[in-house]
Amino acid sequence: MLTLAIAFPNIDPILLQVGPIAIRWYALSYIAGLFAGVYYMRRLVSYPPALMTPAQVDDFFLWTMAGIIFGGRLGYVLFYKPAFYFANPGEIVKTWEGGMAFHGALLGVTLAILLFAHLKKINKWYIADNVAAVVPIGLGLGRIANFINGELWGRPTDLPWGMVFPTGGDVPRHPSQLYQSFLEGVVLLVVLRLLWLNPKVRNRPGTITGAFWIGYGIVRTIGEFFREPDAHLGFLVGGATMGQLLSVPMILIGIFFIWHAKPLDASLRETPR
Repeated sequence: MLTLAIAFPNIDPILLQVGPIAIRWYALSYIAGLFAGVYYMRRLVSYPPALMTPAQVDDFFLWTMAGIIFGGRLGYVLFYKPAFYFANPGEIVKTWEGGMAFHGALLGVTLAILLFAHLKKINKWYIADNVAAVVPIGLGLGRIANFINGELWGRPTDLPWGMVFPTGGDVPRHPSQLYQSFLEGVVLLVVLRLLWLNPKVRNRPGTITGAFWIGYGIVRTIGEFFREPDAHLGFLVGGATMGQLLSVPMILIGIFFIWHAKPLDASLRETPR
């Protein structure tokens, strides 16, 4: 069985280190995802209804970064390892060691959208749709970083592309990080792009946001069937993983968002540049 396994490439998690300063692939994936997302969002706001300027996208970038970092870390602490972090609060700030929860980051970005929309007097659903359309870029890059780190590996498999991970024992496993990178990154990005190209969809703010919540919930649920659940959590209700349980309300909320979406008033379909 082991002879058919693919050897893990064993890439150094640290891309570059100068003295005490280290640039890790994990952190780089977040930075690259944010900047690529800003570039893509600047292009999206050029499509009608143009309710946001490229300059406002740049301003929102900082809000998004704060929402991802604080929300993602807080979500991981509360959803995945609350006992450990409550007993070791000093470990909470060590984000460079990994440990970010997408569902927490989603809540953080949602809060950033609501605050920014209120302060700048921009339709909150319009901002949310733009953000939803670019999020898969960061998701895809983040999963690749998980693979490079040799973490969050998959369940045992006898398929020819099974891989033996350094921390996963001597059993070939699904490279589930790559599966999730493809599903959460490429597939979701393409689906949302196709929706964005439809003017009727763009003129119903909240539709693309809802599609993202539904789409992510579905692809995350699929990916979790191949991913080994966290050791300290294991399988939960009905044999589901934490990622799958958290995805159920996402799908339901996404359906509500689409049902709630209303066409923009004609007078609000474009903001003067």
